[in-house]
Amino acid sequence: MTIDLSLYLITDERAAASAGRGVLDTVRLAVAGGVTAVQVRAKDASARDLLALVHAVASAVPERVAVIVNDRVDVFLAARANRAAVAGVHVGQRDIPVDHVRRLVGPDAVVGLTAATPEELQDAAASPARVDYVGIGTVRETTTKLDAPAPLGIEGVIRRAATCPLPAVAIGGIVASDVAVLRAGGLAGVAVASAVGAAPDPTAAARLFVGDPA
Repeated sequence: MTIDLSLYLITDERAAASAGRGVLDTVRLAVAGGVTAVQVRAKDASARDLLALVHAVASAVPERVAVIVNDRVDVFLAARANRAAVAGVHVGQRDIPVDHVRRLVGPDAVVGLTAATPEELQDAAASPARVDYVGIGTVRETTTKLDAPAPLGIEGVIRRAATCPLPAVAIGGIVASDVAVLRAGGLAGVAVASAVGAAPDPTAAARLFVGDPA
Protein backbone atom coordinates (compact mmCIF):
# COMPACT_ATOMS: atom_id res chain seq x y z
CA MET A 1 0.00 0.00 0.00
CA THR A 2 1.31 3.41 -0.95
CA ILE A 3 0.39 6.38 1.20
CA ASP A 4 0.83 10.11 0.77
CA LEU A 5 3.34 11.19 3.42
CA SER A 6 3.60 14.83 2.37
CA LEU A 7 1.94 16.27 5.51
CA TYR A 8 1.83 13.74 8.32
CA LEU A 9 0.02 14.77 11.50
CA ILE A 10 0.93 13.10 14.79
CA THR A 11 -1.88 13.47 17.29
CA ASP A 12 -1.03 15.04 20.63
CA GLU A 13 -3.69 15.36 23.29
CA ARG A 14 -1.77 18.02 25.23
CA ALA A 15 -1.30 20.15 22.13
CA ALA A 16 -4.97 19.92 21.26
CA ALA A 17 -6.01 20.69 24.83
CA SER A 18 -3.73 23.72 24.93
CA ALA A 19 -5.82 25.16 22.13
CA GLY A 20 -9.09 24.23 23.82
CA ARG A 21 -9.94 21.29 21.56
CA GLY A 22 -10.03 17.54 21.55
CA VAL A 23 -7.85 15.37 19.33
CA LEU A 24 -10.67 14.43 16.99
CA ASP A 25 -11.68 18.01 16.27
CA THR A 26 -8.02 18.86 15.70
CA VAL A 27 -7.67 16.03 13.20
CA ARG A 28 -10.77 17.10 11.29
CA LEU A 29 -9.58 20.70 11.08
CA ALA A 30 -6.05 19.72 10.09
CA VAL A 31 -7.22 17.36 7.37
CA ALA A 32 -9.33 20.19 5.96
CA GLY A 33 -6.09 22.13 5.60
CA GLY A 34 -4.25 19.44 3.69
CA VAL A 35 -2.99 16.77 6.08
CA THR A 36 -2.45 13.56 4.10
CA ALA A 37 -1.71 11.04 6.86
CA VAL A 38 -2.55 10.86 10.57
CA GLN A 39 -0.59 8.92 13.14
CA VAL A 40 -2.75 8.30 16.18
CA ARG A 41 -0.36 8.68 19.09
CA ALA A 42 -1.54 8.67 22.71
CA LYS A 43 1.28 7.35 24.88
CA ASP A 44 -0.63 7.63 28.13
CA ALA A 45 -3.91 6.16 26.91
CA SER A 46 -5.10 2.69 27.79
CA ALA A 47 -5.41 0.20 24.95
CA ARG A 48 -9.19 0.53 25.15
CA ASP A 49 -9.11 4.32 24.93
CA LEU A 50 -6.56 4.29 22.14
CA LEU A 51 -8.66 1.83 20.16
CA ALA A 52 -11.69 4.07 20.55
CA LEU A 53 -9.67 7.06 19.35
CA VAL A 54 -8.32 5.13 16.36
CA HIS A 55 -11.86 4.17 15.39
CA ALA A 56 -13.06 7.74 15.75
CA VAL A 57 -10.20 9.16 13.67
CA ALA A 58 -10.58 6.50 10.97
CA SER A 59 -14.28 7.32 10.72
CA ALA A 60 -13.66 11.07 10.59
CA VAL A 61 -11.11 11.34 7.80
CA PRO A 62 -11.61 10.78 4.07
CA GLU A 63 -10.35 7.58 2.46
CA ARG A 64 -7.35 9.37 0.92
CA VAL A 65 -5.93 10.11 4.39
CA ALA A 66 -3.97 7.18 5.80
CA VAL A 67 -4.49 6.42 9.50
CA ILE A 68 -1.44 4.96 11.24
CA VAL A 69 -1.37 3.59 14.79
CA ASN A 70 1.66 4.54 16.86
CA ASP A 71 3.50 1.69 18.60
CA ARG A 72 0.52 -0.49 19.45
CA VAL A 73 0.37 -3.40 17.02
CA ASP A 74 -2.36 -4.97 19.15
CA VAL A 75 -4.54 -1.89 18.78
CA PHE A 76 -3.96 -1.82 15.02
CA LEU A 77 -4.99 -5.46 14.75
CA ALA A 78 -8.08 -4.90 16.88
CA ALA A 79 -9.09 -1.88 14.82
CA ARG A 80 -8.61 -3.72 11.56
CA ALA A 81 -10.55 -6.73 12.89
CA ASN A 82 -13.38 -4.31 13.57
CA ARG A 83 -13.12 -3.07 9.95
CA ALA A 84 -11.76 0.35 10.84
CA ALA A 85 -9.97 2.01 7.93
CA VAL A 86 -6.47 1.84 9.38
CA ALA A 87 -3.49 1.68 7.05
CA GLY A 88 -0.74 0.48 9.35
CA VAL A 89 1.51 0.99 12.32
CA HIS A 90 4.55 3.10 13.15
CA VAL A 91 7.11 1.78 15.61
CA GLY A 92 10.29 3.05 17.15
CA GLN A 93 13.65 1.49 17.79
CA ARG A 94 12.61 0.28 21.25
CA ASP A 95 9.28 -1.19 20.18
CA ILE A 96 8.59 -4.62 18.71
CA PRO A 97 11.18 -5.30 15.96
CA VAL A 98 9.88 -4.65 12.46
CA ASP A 99 10.24 -8.26 11.33
CA HIS A 100 7.89 -9.29 14.14
CA VAL A 101 5.59 -6.40 13.31
CA ARG A 102 5.41 -7.41 9.66
CA ARG A 103 4.54 -10.99 10.52
CA LEU A 104 1.76 -9.76 12.79
CA VAL A 105 0.20 -7.13 10.53
CA GLY A 106 0.55 -8.92 7.21
CA PRO A 107 1.86 -7.86 3.82
CA ASP A 108 -0.80 -5.28 2.97
CA ALA A 109 -0.33 -3.08 6.04
CA VAL A 110 1.98 -0.06 6.09
CA VAL A 111 4.91 -0.32 8.51
CA GLY A 112 6.79 2.84 9.44
CA LEU A 113 9.92 3.00 11.55
CA THR A 114 11.67 5.81 13.40
CA ALA A 115 15.36 5.89 12.56
CA ALA A 116 17.94 8.49 13.44
CA THR A 117 21.40 7.00 13.00
CA PRO A 118 23.07 5.77 9.80
CA GLU A 119 23.04 2.23 11.20
CA GLU A 120 19.33 2.36 11.93
CA LEU A 121 18.61 3.64 8.43
CA GLN A 122 20.75 0.95 6.83
CA ASP A 123 19.00 -1.72 8.86
CA ALA A 124 15.59 -0.36 7.89
CA ALA A 125 16.45 -0.42 4.20
CA ALA A 126 17.91 -3.90 4.39
CA SER A 127 15.14 -5.41 6.48
CA PRO A 128 13.33 -8.31 4.80
CA ALA A 129 10.28 -7.17 6.73
CA ARG A 130 9.70 -4.39 4.16
CA VAL A 131 9.71 -1.12 6.01
CA ASP A 132 7.50 1.23 3.99
CA TYR A 133 8.91 4.51 5.23
CA VAL A 134 11.21 5.93 7.88
CA GLY A 135 10.79 8.90 10.18
CA ILE A 136 14.07 10.80 10.57
CA GLY A 137 14.72 13.38 13.24
CA THR A 138 14.66 15.39 15.05
CA VAL A 139 15.13 18.50 12.94
CA ARG A 140 15.02 20.76 15.98
CA GLU A 141 14.46 20.32 19.67
CA THR A 142 10.89 19.43 20.43
CA THR A 143 8.81 19.23 23.57
CA THR A 144 6.29 16.86 21.98
CA LYS A 145 8.44 13.78 22.51
CA LEU A 146 10.44 13.85 25.71
CA ASP A 147 12.83 11.04 24.64
CA ALA A 148 13.57 12.54 21.24
CA PRO A 149 17.16 12.22 19.97
CA ALA A 150 19.46 15.22 19.62
CA PRO A 151 18.52 17.55 16.78
CA LEU A 152 20.13 16.88 13.40
CA GLY A 153 19.15 20.16 11.78
CA ILE A 154 17.66 20.42 8.32
CA GLU A 155 20.88 19.59 6.50
CA GLY A 156 21.58 16.72 8.86
CA VAL A 157 18.19 15.16 8.18
CA ILE A 158 18.68 15.60 4.43
CA ARG A 159 22.10 13.93 4.62
CA ARG A 160 20.67 10.99 6.57
CA ALA A 161 17.74 10.62 4.18
CA ALA A 162 20.13 10.51 1.24
CA THR A 163 21.74 7.38 2.66
CA CYS A 164 18.46 5.45 2.71
CA PRO A 165 16.39 4.45 -0.33
CA LEU A 166 13.15 4.32 1.64
CA PRO A 167 10.66 7.20 1.62
CA ALA A 168 11.54 9.44 4.54
CA VAL A 169 9.55 11.85 6.68
CA ALA A 170 11.35 14.56 8.61
CA ILE A 171 10.16 15.00 12.18
CA GLY A 172 10.69 17.25 15.16
CA GLY A 173 10.33 21.00 15.49
CA ILE A 174 9.57 21.61 11.83
CA VAL A 175 8.08 24.92 10.73
CA ALA A 176 6.31 25.63 7.47
CA SER A 177 9.26 27.46 5.95
CA ASP A 178 11.34 24.26 6.25
CA VAL A 179 9.13 22.26 3.90
CA ALA A 180 10.50 23.45 0.57
CA VAL A 181 14.12 22.79 1.58
CA LEU A 182 13.31 19.36 2.98
CA ARG A 183 11.34 18.35 -0.10
CA ALA A 184 14.12 19.61 -2.36
CA GLY A 185 16.49 17.51 -0.31
CA GLY A 186 14.55 14.36 -1.09
CA LEU A 187 12.24 14.01 1.90
CA ALA A 188 8.85 12.52 1.07
CA GLY A 189 7.14 14.65 3.67
CA VAL A 190 7.14 16.31 7.06
CA ALA A 191 5.62 15.11 10.32
CA VAL A 192 4.10 17.72 12.61
CA ALA A 193 2.43 17.59 15.99
CA SER A 194 2.11 20.81 17.98
CA ALA A 195 2.87 23.07 14.98
CA VAL A 196 -0.59 22.15 13.70
CA GLY A 197 -2.21 20.47 16.68
CA ALA A 198 -1.70 23.39 19.06
CA ALA A 199 -2.41 26.08 16.49
CA PRO A 200 -5.44 28.28 17.07
CA ASP A 201 -6.56 27.35 13.56
CA PRO A 202 -5.25 23.91 12.53
CA THR A 203 -6.72 24.28 9.05
CA ALA A 204 -4.78 27.47 8.39
CA ALA A 205 -1.64 26.01 9.98
CA ALA A 206 -1.81 22.91 7.79
CA ARG A 207 -2.33 25.04 4.70
CA LEU A 208 0.91 26.85 5.43
CA PHE A 209 2.74 23.51 5.42
CA VAL A 210 1.30 22.52 2.05
CA GLY A 211 2.01 25.94 0.56
CA ASP A 212 -1.61 27.00 0.37
CA PRO A 213 -2.06 29.92 2.79
CA ALA A 214 -5.40 30.92 1.23
